[in-house]
Amino acid sequence: MVTPSSPFAFVESLFARIGERLQPPAWAVHEVQHRAVLFLNHVLQQEPEAQDRLARQKGRVVLFRWRTMHMRLVATPAGLLDLAPDAALPDLTLTIAETSPFALAGAQLRGDKPKVEIEGDVQLAAEVNWLVDHVRWDVEDDLARLIGDAPAHAVGSAARKVAGALRQFVDRAARPRASGGSAE
Repeated sequence: MVTPSSPFAFVESLFARIGERLQPPAWAVHEVQHRAVLFLNHVLQQEPEAQDRLARQKGRVVLFRWRTMHMRLVATPAGLLDLAPDAALPDLTLTIAETSPFALAGAQLRGDKPKVEIEGDVQLAAEVNWLVDHVRWDVEDDLARLIGDAPAHAVGSAARKVAGALRQFVDRAARPRASGGSAE
């Protein structure tokens, strides 16, 4: 969490002010959402159980919201996702409660899930939660298709080390300092 004394407080405040005033054009938002759906479907195609679960939810609409951004997704009969029309009524609305992108990134690095407000169908919410808990992108496998197994493994190993170092940094930064102690 970014506190007023945090070095990121100014940057976060600046981003918030800019984000309130500048909004991307609708076509750009649609393109980014379309690319996100393509990526999610790529990951889902590697998990047959996930596709089976989504196929059982065909036609159901989930609205994801964070700050001023939102995206409506609909489950297809093939067990994949598609963008739902803006007028589609959601069966489930998931709103990420944390508004700070820095706090969200820190929670992600620690392996924590963000707090989410849930409105709507409980069974659909349980299926979405299962997908979040069990579906993972195998980056190394995709990279191996492009550059080969050994280089992909080396890149994956380096990325895991960097992620571990970032996790340690975030953990140390999140720990409250002992009052009256000297800073190292």
